Amino acid sequence: MHSSPKALLVSYTFPPTGGAGIHRVLKLAKYLPAHGVSPAVLTARNPSVPLRDESLLRDIPADMPLLRARTLEPGYGIKAETWKTSSGKGGSWRTRALSGARQLLLPDPQILWQPGAQFALARRLAGAERPDVVFITAPPFSQFLLAPLARLARGTAVVLDYRDEWSTLRQTYEMVAGGLARVVGEVLEEKLLRFAHAVTTATEAFRQNLLRRFPFLRPERVFAIPNGYDREDIPASLPAPTGDRLVVTYAGTIFRLTSPAGLLGAVRRLHAESPELARLLRLRFLGRIVETELPCFEGTETLGVERVGYLPHDAMMKEVAASHLLLCLLDDTSGAQHIYPAKIFELMALGRPCLTLAPEGALAELVRTTRLGDLLPPRDQARIAEYLARLLSDFREGRLPVQAPPIGIERYDRKALAGEFAEVFRHAMAWARGS
Repeated sequence: MHSSPKALLVSYTFPPTGGAGIHRVLKLAKYLPAHGVSPAVLTARNPSVPLRDESLLRDIPADMPLLRARTLEPGYGIKAETWKTSSGKGGSWRTRALSGARQLLLPDPQILWQPGAQFALARRLAGAERPDVVFITAPPFSQFLLAPLARLARGTAVVLDYRDEWSTLRQTYEMVAGGLARVVGEVLEEKLLRFAHAVTTATEAFRQNLLRRFPFLRPERVFAIPNGYDREDIPASLPAPTGDRLVVTYAGTIFRLTSPAGLLGAVRRLHAESPELARLLRLRFLGRIVETELPCFEGTETLGVERVGYLPHDAMMKEVAASHLLLCLLDDTSGAQHIYPAKIFELMALGRPCLTLAPEGALAELVRTTRLGDLLPPRDQARIAEYLARLLSDFREGRLPVQAPPIGIERYDRKALAGEFAEVFRHAMAWARGS
């Protein structure tokens, strides 16, 4: 076994792509060398994605091999419009044709990256820089189709990484193709997991659910490694919130799992019941809002709600820091009980007062364990409105929200977490060479 093993990290998205899911593999690439592992990354050359963030490029090690394989997907604008048209009502030939084409992209649209990705992986496995371990992180879960090819390389370990649950995304993600995709996904998930020497998950709840659903998995080969925060991303000094209104900020993607419908309903209720207090609220949403969630924002512009849009990560961190109160959202929907939104860890590191709206489950337990801040059910509009009214009343009297530092957050330092991945890689390599 090499003293400095080589790891190929496979991720459809990688900077300059921005948005959700980028940081797990980016920070892994950044910090693996500190733990004696030499990383390379295989990613899409022309990913069909909605966001770019050039500021993330600074985290890529200058000497790291970066392999980019072309995908056959159309641009994101064309793809999104196609999905919108194909999901519409009516029986026109164009709608039926688009719907049929959409159904063929199984298990997800990124299946069109597979020809380029398979070729690039085959070349890497056959070359002088053949990796000791191939780490495939998902979603999109079509990437797991690379596992059989990686497994053909004798002695090369295969590690499959669940940033989210495949079963949950089959039910909730905004671009799920439909019933056929769910059926295919259920079959594929079991088949592809059998090619893994080890599996990593973003939460212990994910891990337990996998072990329950797939009894053939060996518990000692399935590891829960959470997302985290990078100390280098935290502003050296936190800017003080300014202005004559209480600034409450949410940062991240708004989609079905993070729907703010309950919160915005509470804001409407607050304006109806206590308009003078409600006018002191400035509620900001930083990040992409998918079309399915736009209706719940209708009419909120006059209620102090601001949709800022996506910001580069460094700018976003400064904006979040300049807030009186930070928000973490997780709606009460199927599968939510297993999830931590990745942004929660940066909120921990910032140390600002935090309100989490989440159902009982992994996130609620995390908030309680770390003493991160207040926790309310995401759809209880009456309790959320009451909470905001109390906060605004204190603000009017000159009392700002305060919070004691959360406890035990060292566990979520990205550099330390990279060490946990490195240990998993070494175990997987031993299993690969002993099988």
